[in-house]
Order: sequence, then C-alpha cells, then structure tokens
Amino acid sequence: MATSEYKARQVRAKTHEVYEYDHDDAKPGKPLHILIPGGLIALASLGLIVLIGYLTFVEETFAQDLAVVLMLVLAPFYVGGVFLFSYGYELYNIPRAIRLTAIIVFVTLAAVVIVAVLFLVLANMKGGGSGGKSSSRSKSSSSKDSSAKGVFGGMLAGGLSQKSSNSPGGSSSSGGHFHSGPVIIGGAGRTRVETREVTKEVVREVPKEPMPVTCPFCSRSYIPVERNYVCPSCGAATPKELIEESQMPGGDPEK
Repeated sequence: MATSEYKARQVRAKTHEVYEYDHDDAKPGKPLHILIPGGLIALASLGLIVLIGYLTFVEETFAQDLAVVLMLVLAPFYVGGVFLFSYGYELYNIPRAIRLTAIIVFVTLAAVVIVAVLFLVLANMKGGGSGGKSSSRSKSSSSKDSSAKGVFGGMLAGGLSQKSSNSPGGSSSSGGHFHSGPVIIGGAGRTRVETREVTKEVVREVPKEPMPVTCPFCSRSYIPVERNYVCPSCGAATPKELIEESQMPGGDPEK
C-alpha cells in the first residue's frame, strides 16, 4: 500500500501525485479509474437528492413520503461514490479514505441543510408578500364596492322619490327643493352613515284654458268665460253643466 506524501487539503500537490501514480506502470493500481467514477456517482446522487428536496419542500409538487424514500435510497450511492473518490484520492489508504469520506459527507450534509433552510425562508417571505398584496387588493376592492353601493343607493333613493311625486293627467310645472337624508353604506365588515342631498319634485296643477261649448238653444259654439256666460247669438244664459264642462281639463265641446 502506497503512502501519500501530502494531506488531503493540499489539493494541487495531491492531484499531481495521484496523476503521476496512475501513469507509473511500476506501481500497482490505477487510482484515477476509481476516483473519477466515484466522483461522478457522488455528484449525480447529490444532485438528485437536492432536486427532490427542492421539488418537495419548496415547490411542493412532489409527495413527501415518496421523496423521503428516494432520498434514503440515493444516500448510500452518494456515500459509496464519495468513498470510491476518497479511496483513489488517498492512493488506496483505507483509514485515510474513510476519514476523508466522513469529512466530505459531513460538510455536504451541513451545506444541504443550510441551503434548504435558506430556500424555506425565502419561500415563506415570498408567500407572505403575495398574501399581503392580495389582502390589500381585497381590501381596496371591498372599499370600492362599498362606495359603489352607497352611490347606487343614493341614486336609487332619488329615483324612487321622483317617481312617487309624479301624478297622472294634465300638464304640470314642477318646482324642486332640496332636503338632506342619511344614506347607510355597508361593506368590508363595517357600516358608516353619510348625508347626501336628494332632489324631491313638487307637482303643482296649472289651470287649463277654457274649452268652447255649444249653446243648446241656437247651436252656437262659444267660450262661456269670454262671453260672460251668455250666448252671443241668442242671448241665453249658459247652463251650469256647460260651464263646468268648459272648465274641466280635457273636456270635449261636442260631447
């Protein structure tokens, strides 16, 4: 068994020593033939373990039970690859290879734990930020909805009061005055009262123009109020029922 002249942390000198040993036909073994495959196996296993952990605990797109099983299955491959790498790196010195394997596995495990914690913290911060934004958006939309409801309620109240004040029949002129009334606006778990001005229309009847009537004695058509309620043709007084008919809105003189 060959003994290395350099320690594991002296990477440049150690790598040159391993290369020279591998190309020296007088020495037994080829350390590069187990160092390179062992390193590739270790890197591939570690990469799969990190990928599965990321998909499981950060993205949450992988089942946790299956992820734990796969990581436990890949762990021996990683440790075995590290041991093959260390065995070739230490030139077939088993005690030194075991010690180097333990150091690499411990450092790797610590690095994986640190990276996992950082990923989880960043994911929580990202989730909290989006939750705060969505909460503020929901509050803003709720306040907009409550304001819209209040305006719609005020318009609806004004429309109802306007409809209730209108009366059918005849021409009319309308005058208006303003009065204040409370409008209750509710939304987003709270209620507030605002006072708004609502227009109320007042209907006032306007006298119609007198309608002409027909004299029952001479069949002359005339307007009683303009002839002092006397027929201009025969001089007969206008009957009471014709006077009322002339003053009635929409009256028909031929009726």
